[in-house]
Amino acid sequence: MILIGTSGSTKCDWQLVKDQVLTVRKSTKGINPFFMDDVAISETISSLGDEILQYKDEIKVVYYFGAGCSSRHFSTIVERGISMVFRKSHLYVKEDIVASAFATFEGEPSITALMGTGSNACLFDGDIVRQEVSGMDFILGDEGSRSHFGKSLLGKYLKRQLPSEIQRDLELEFQLNKEDILLNVYIKPYANVYLSSFSQFINERIEHPFLHKMVKDSINEFIQIYICSVKNYKNYKVHFVGSVPYYFEKIVKEVAKENGLREGKFIEEPIDLLVEYLIKKHYNV
Repeated sequence: MILIGTSGSTKCDWQLVKDQVLTVRKSTKGINPFFMDDVAISETISSLGDEILQYKDEIKVVYYFGAGCSSRHFSTIVERGISMVFRKSHLYVKEDIVASAFATFEGEPSITALMGTGSNACLFDGDIVRQEVSGMDFILGDEGSRSHFGKSLLGKYLKRQLPSEIQRDLELEFQLNKEDILLNVYIKPYANVYLSSFSQFINERIEHPFLHKMVKDSINEFIQIYICSVKNYKNYKVHFVGSVPYYFEKIVKEVAKENGLREGKFIEEPIDLLVEYLIKKHYNV
């Protein structure tokens, strides 16, 4: 029996596999070691309930892929939190880009671009996940992500650089003021989630030339930094995973074409394909 978890900052999806068959699906709030300690993580996992926790002593391996697990320090925090609940299980903890690479693998080396609340990319050859540029989260990175869109939008709002109609709609819908924005970005936890919450506003007005260009520039920056840094990147298919390729697919395809990329899969959530991949790997089928 194995348990598979994939988490962003807002939601964590869990899948329990018994005898090579998916038996239980559950979700908890998101897990991110940037904002949570091991105790908070264990409490979140404990909210899975008896549907899964009744099997905690029988689960051989917990495969967990999550935001914030790019370094040994932060992945160890997650491991400690998981081990408080699943004491007898072997733990496999990796960052979320690894889950996307596994989910999109078609038997030949390819590049996977993960673009959701945050962003990242890698080259996977079926054995090793390689990154030329690692993800740096919303302050120093996350180009092409929903949080980057929100950061650009709010930055331009505070600097009075938005078209008057966008400025007006933003104020009417969110009752914004400078103090609240700074509080949510610099003081409160989950600033990345706060910033990404403005992506729906942007998507609803994506035909506006100003917002279209803002989003396109962000996606192009992501591709230039994370995809084009891969040696011979034009030789590989590029798979796009996450809410940005799903909701902003037209612009992603536009930018991909302009950069000469070989388009691969476009999927919103990697979990189902990931489960298929891990069942084959774990049970040698």
